Amino acid sequence: MALLTLISLPFVAAILLALARHATRGVHMLIAGGASAGGVAVLLTQAGAVLAGRTPAVRIAWLPALGLDLSLWLDPLALLFAALILGIGFLVVLYAQGYLKKEEPTARFLSFLLLFQGAMVGIALSGNVLLMLVFWELTSLPSFLLIGFWRDRAEARQGARMALTITGGGGLALIAGMVLLGKAAGSYELATILSRAAQVQASPLFPAILLLILAGAFTKSAQFPFHFWLPHAMAAPTPVSAYLHSATMVKAGVFLLARLWPVLAGTEWWFVIVTAVGLVTMIFGAGVALFRHDLKAILAYSTISQLGLMVMLLGFGTAAAVTAAVFHILNHAAFKAALFMHAGIVDHETGTRDIRRLGGLAALMPLTATLGVLAAAAMAGLPPLGGFISKEMMLEQSAHTAWAGQALLVPVLATLAALLSAAYSLRYAVALHFGARRTAAMAAPHDPGALLLAPPAVLVGLALALGLAPMTLAGPLVAAASAAVTGATRPALHLALWHGVNPALLMSLGAVAVAVLLLWRHAAVAAAVARLPAPDAKRLFDRGMTAAVGALRQLSGRLHAASLQRYLTVLFLVAIALGSEAALRFGITPGARATTPASPVAIVAWVALVAATGAVLAIDRRRYLALIFLSVIGVVMALAFVHLSAPDLALTQIAVEVVTILLMLLALHLLPGNPPRLSGVTRRARDGLIAAAGGLGTGWLAWTIMTRPERAGVSRFHWDNSYAGGGGTNVVNVTLVDFRAFDTFGEITVLGIAGLAIYALLEPAAHGVAGRRLRQWRSRDRFSPERHPMMFVMATRLLLPLALLVGFYIFLRGHNQPGGGFIAALVFSIAILQQYLASGFDWTDVRRRIGEHQLIASGVLIAVATGLGSLLFGAPFLTSSFGHFHLPLIGDFELATAMLFDLGVAAVVVGAVMMALAQLAHVAQRAAKNDGDAAA
Repeated sequence: MALLTLISLPFVAAILLALARHATRGVHMLIAGGASAGGVAVLLTQAGAVLAGRTPAVRIAWLPALGLDLSLWLDPLALLFAALILGIGFLVVLYAQGYLKKEEPTARFLSFLLLFQGAMVGIALSGNVLLMLVFWELTSLPSFLLIGFWRDRAEARQGARMALTITGGGGLALIAGMVLLGKAAGSYELATILSRAAQVQASPLFPAILLLILAGAFTKSAQFPFHFWLPHAMAAPTPVSAYLHSATMVKAGVFLLARLWPVLAGTEWWFVIVTAVGLVTMIFGAGVALFRHDLKAILAYSTISQLGLMVMLLGFGTAAAVTAAVFHILNHAAFKAALFMHAGIVDHETGTRDIRRLGGLAALMPLTATLGVLAAAAMAGLPPLGGFISKEMMLEQSAHTAWAGQALLVPVLATLAALLSAAYSLRYAVALHFGARRTAAMAAPHDPGALLLAPPAVLVGLALALGLAPMTLAGPLVAAASAAVTGATRPALHLALWHGVNPALLMSLGAVAVAVLLLWRHAAVAAAVARLPAPDAKRLFDRGMTAAVGALRQLSGRLHAASLQRYLTVLFLVAIALGSEAALRFGITPGARATTPASPVAIVAWVALVAATGAVLAIDRRRYLALIFLSVIGVVMALAFVHLSAPDLALTQIAVEVVTILLMLLALHLLPGNPPRLSGVTRRARDGLIAAAGGLGTGWLAWTIMTRPERAGVSRFHWDNSYAGGGGTNVVNVTLVDFRAFDTFGEITVLGIAGLAIYALLEPAAHGVAGRRLRQWRSRDRFSPERHPMMFVMATRLLLPLALLVGFYIFLRGHNQPGGGFIAALVFSIAILQQYLASGFDWTDVRRRIGEHQLIASGVLIAVATGLGSLLFGAPFLTSSFGHFHLPLIGDFELATAMLFDLGVAAVVVGAVMMALAQLAHVAQRAAKNDGDAAA
């Protein structure tokens, strides 16, 4: 229960924030801060057990056939990351209260932040790699929204798109890698995968698995050459930068490497690729950070460098290097979040982040300066802060690592990276806070209030405590998390500021000394570096994207010409070709099953069907008559379903036919009365041949299937278990809302999206070229002066309650007799459509209380809630339950949870139909209004 609470708290808080968007700012902060603080409290209740060697876990069947379960566990590594995510998340919420302007939409900001927090907690706690992928992909949307939060700024929009493109592409690679990993291990459960390292590494799929997973991890953690999205993500508000780039988003890739270390590490491929990428990223990021002038840009490139350090340590493949990486993860989260908050304070108080315009802040903002200097010292790896210890551990491990037989290569490069890191950290501390004041043109800045100072103060205090008392504060957690990464026993850990004079100390002293000299001559070195030709990763990315978009537009223009006829021609030709190939290879022959003689009524209906179909083809330009013949085809099909004992399908066919005809009547109102002929005789003959081939092939396939003897299969299972397993005697409805409820859920989601697509396509239809064409068509038609005949108006108003009652009856009986949510929704839609047709859009629309968007959204949410409800009882997603009850005067009756799912189906269907109706009516109204304006 504790793990489910940890996962659900951020998402529940995000929903509450969306619902309370009109509440005060304090309420928003209370909801968001309460969720993060509550998560920390729940985590603390489990920490003792986790550090004692127990692993709380929960596993709920979700899609067992696919190997996807809601499998959660809290081992020491998950504990470490969840603590960082929730703890720093709480501090970021407090900081945002003081940072965001009063007019900022805090509910929107915090709901995005909490969605991201929930996705990150899900990644940390996932015990199933497919579930981890779900949360991994879920991080992309809120991070995109957070980076582009100030959507009126071009750099924010570009930064959000760049981050989504790079990390999303890596996510696609990760999906493939995780699927192959599960296939190679024979399971998607993490515990099983981690125990089968030898089996995975012996698999021929291992190289592909490793490269795909590393692509996902490197893009998320901004490793070279995928680093360039992170600096441009700095267009986000500072609280977002402090959160995403210290404890959450960019750490997800490092977490993935640590989580899969037992099964992927220990090979030459792992050592070469991961170590090389980490080392190059560490040096490159530090070198660029040294010569940046924007405070957040300096911190962004320093983040890239620090992430490279962690990746390099994990690439070494030793338990001691893993311990160093784990301890640095903790240190980096503390000082980097504090530094981003510090940069935000400076920007907030001075109005600039350009380090060349800043200086002497220690005299004006002593508290802020103290926090900034201490955090920068931790990043530089100076004692007595925790960053010093983890830097020494890194240098110690590099001193014992040889590359291609070269014992000095890795330690020299690691020392160079430490030198550059110390240089940019010292520059941040010294140039910003000491020396001459360069903000004379601005009002004198001062220390901000407690809301801005308290969060970085807590983080700086943590960075200091990690140096002064590392074993007391972090020893047990670091040891346990390191053991969880390596899968071995806990290491003999000794974290301390002093380990005597050793190679790591000498390397560190040399790096700091040269860094001081480099800082002294920074201006000259920067001028020399500026003259060097250097490729700009962003410019290369923009050029590549422009070229790709241009090429794809040309290809799309050739393939996707605005011709529905061409689309259908290609579709039918491909279908005919595939069907013919299968027929030639396997043969499609009819069986010997006895056929049923055709009755005279069936023959007459068949003749009517053929005649109506021919009439539609012959009078295609007379659209109203074609619509009438189409309705004849629909009625004949419904009669065929009745004749073949399929009452559910007959009811559905009739209802769909009525709704479709009514909507098409409205659409005809917006189309020209006498459209031009678009196809010549040759093209019509060609299309006729294609249609005949497709129809004859489909008919022959249906004939061969129906004449073959019946075999036991899925349909027999549904028939035998409809009442026993689903509690209903209507096999069709039980199949839709129980046995295949997940398919139905996907279908109503697509239906809702289709309704929104109709809205998006028709919304601008009365404007621009489409609007001019529409007004030309309308001007050629003559409208009846009597738009709402009184007889029709009164009849539909009297029929409305009766039709709604019939729909409600069909909905309630659907589980045991022909009916259900889909048919009932169509009946409801017909009743409402009649009101629009009889009384007009204005009269009906004013009396409507629920909008189409709300209906679609509530329907999908009801269906999701029904499915999630089963998880609370340990059953797979969308599992239904039923029971029999007795009430006085009413008697015995049955209730099934599938009825709630059916209610969601009904809401989505009604919403989609109403969306199409409303948009068609709106287009007609706007066109009429434009006609009036033009006449005036």
